[in-house]
Amino acid sequence: MKNFFIILMMKMVNIILKIFHKKGGNFLGKIAFDLSPKIFKYFKVNCPVIAVSGTNGKTMTNNCIVYILKETGYKVVSNLEGNNMETGILSTIIKNCTLTGKIKADYLVFEVDESYIPVVFEDFKLDTLVLLNFFRDQLDRNGEVESLILRINDFLKNYSGNLVLNNDDPNVARLGKSNPKNTNVLYYSVNKYEFATEEIKEAGEGKFCPFCKSRLKYNYYQYSHIGKFNCPNCDFGNNEIFKLATNINLKNKCFEIENETYSIKGNSVYLIYNYTAVISVCNLYNIPAEVVKNSISTFELNNGRLEELKINGIKTTINLAKNPTGSNVSLRILNEDNDQKELLFVLNDNKADGFDVSWIWDINFDNLNNVSRIITSGTRAFDMAIRIKTSGFPTEKIEPYLSLKEAIEALYKTSVKKYVIANYTSLQPTRKELKQFKSNNL
Repeated sequence: MKNFFIILMMKMVNIILKIFHKKGGNFLGKIAFDLSPKIFKYFKVNCPVIAVSGTNGKTMTNNCIVYILKETGYKVVSNLEGNNMETGILSTIIKNCTLTGKIKADYLVFEVDESYIPVVFEDFKLDTLVLLNFFRDQLDRNGEVESLILRINDFLKNYSGNLVLNNDDPNVARLGKSNPKNTNVLYYSVNKYEFATEEIKEAGEGKFCPFCKSRLKYNYYQYSHIGKFNCPNCDFGNNEIFKLATNINLKNKCFEIENETYSIKGNSVYLIYNYTAVISVCNLYNIPAEVVKNSISTFELNNGRLEELKINGIKTTINLAKNPTGSNVSLRILNEDNDQKELLFVLNDNKADGFDVSWIWDINFDNLNNVSRIITSGTRAFDMAIRIKTSGFPTEKIEPYLSLKEAIEALYKTSVKKYVIANYTSLQPTRKELKQFKSNNL
């Protein structure tokens, strides 16, 4: 009866929040979890539960899966707004369950912070877990990557559901061996793309085989430590591939899987990885291929993840980068564009970002392609300006502004193409300020 009354109380609170036009975020879940830490056991689920996790790309991958399922006609419950810790997921469930804990849906699809996989699914049903990648991220909260991987590995030792893994990330692929009895492990991969390199160009993890400790051999790197690898002394990396993306064409924004061409919005190889994971999941649940193909061609996240805007007639691309790899991927996209351009980099150090911003020294600002000016902003605007200066970029072309409004006004004093990179808590304020600037200058 305790959980019954907790849910009743939270639903009443939710009604009050709606009256005041508040979404509540993880508020409902935080109260409920504090009152009953085992509340996940209370819910009754009679449909597939899919979870998407990893350092980068989980919001896009999760929301694309949901988009396709809805296009197919299914009722889907999901945390589309990205509240991905246990309290955020619990808030979503509470809003969509009955007082007795029944959840009426055809699918539950959750984006899950990688640190909270064992917390959420210790007592809650899970049918399919998708793991995208693991990079260093918020070290003051998550700790080193190895610690995070070991926690997930412990959880997977007793997990026998579908496990969809990125075979090109050794940090992810290793988890396929967590439970030798699990016969539902599936790997996806992406063939070499035009800008892949023979040597690693950015900070990366997973240089050694986790099983025999030999140094891994790479045929090529797509970005960071993602690429075609294998261990020369054991079979690590040599897995049967469930879905393989081929013929990557970023200029035309398309790729192929099993001789089927998929057109997408966006032109980054890391998006291809996300879409290959999406297609793997859809195939598992027998979603019609034509629906998947058409849905992927029209899907747009439009929340600051490779979002394209026109401001004063100037093409502006904004992307989230909350760690070195996200930043380096954003700079790769910038460098793969030969047009003249300017960059705005917004860096905050709020609690949700992690107070430790030493990771900016692992961002590769060397040899930027046709970048005529860089503006920095956020609470750590000057730290970022110093980091860029030490990379050799001309000092007179770096402009730091603590005021985001002033930074954006300065950015649009010229008419060349713009790229905007913002970390976690700065992303939405930056989008809002960009759109406000646009409306003020119509």
